Amino acid sequence: MKRLLTTSAMALLLASLSACGSAGPTQTVTRGVDLDDAKAVSVELDMTAGELHVSGGATRLAEGTFTFNVPEWDPAIDYKHDGDRGRLVIRQGNASLSFRNSKNTWDLRLSDTVPIAVSTHVAAGQATMVLGSLNLESVQIEAGAGEFTLDLRGTPKRSYDVRVHASVGQTNIRLPKGVAIVATATAGVGGVNVSGLEKQGGTWINPAHEKDPVVIHVDVAGGVGQIELSAQ
Repeated sequence: MKRLLTTSAMALLLASLSACGSAGPTQTVTRGVDLDDAKAVSVELDMTAGELHVSGGATRLAEGTFTFNVPEWDPAIDYKHDGDRGRLVIRQGNASLSFRNSKNTWDLRLSDTVPIAVSTHVAAGQATMVLGSLNLESVQIEAGAGEFTLDLRGTPKRSYDVRVHASVGQTNIRLPKGVAIVATATAGVGGVNVSGLEKQGGTWINPAHEKDPVVIHVDVAGGVGQIELSAQ
């Protein structure tokens, strides 16, 4: 029953995003943003519908390949530097427009060196973010309908907070085993599966690393669907 509810709600939201007209030819563009002398950067990703893939390993601040078949969906990229901090915003172009048979895929790589605060909004679709190699300051996710995977496995350079709110669908959070973890996870219609962590009161912790100086605080909230939280 839970799975049927999830699929039904997801279909309703995806249907609400469909509009008149059909998509055109598929095109692929590559874009990049150079790393300047900013001491830290906020990265904001805003996608209405499609597939999002984010990882580290960029030689610049950001390097992306964007594939779409609706010309208006050409992503808008804006980078500004104010004082010691940069702000990079990547937003789906004319996000209110949707078409049948549409395709929209972002493959984005970010720098592993500069401290980064990541904020992501995906209204509908599938997202996989593998961020364990990044020098993370914080992670904030708003996921609408679809499947979302956040992989933070790696060796973090500092403590940071993770906040994930998922409305409808499957949510997978993968955490590093070798650092302190303090996590909360709640689901409305669905359930929460936790592995590799120990329940302590209202939170899950990594008992072998309770006193470690680096702590990842995780807060996951789901509406309809399953939450999988694991430390590996």
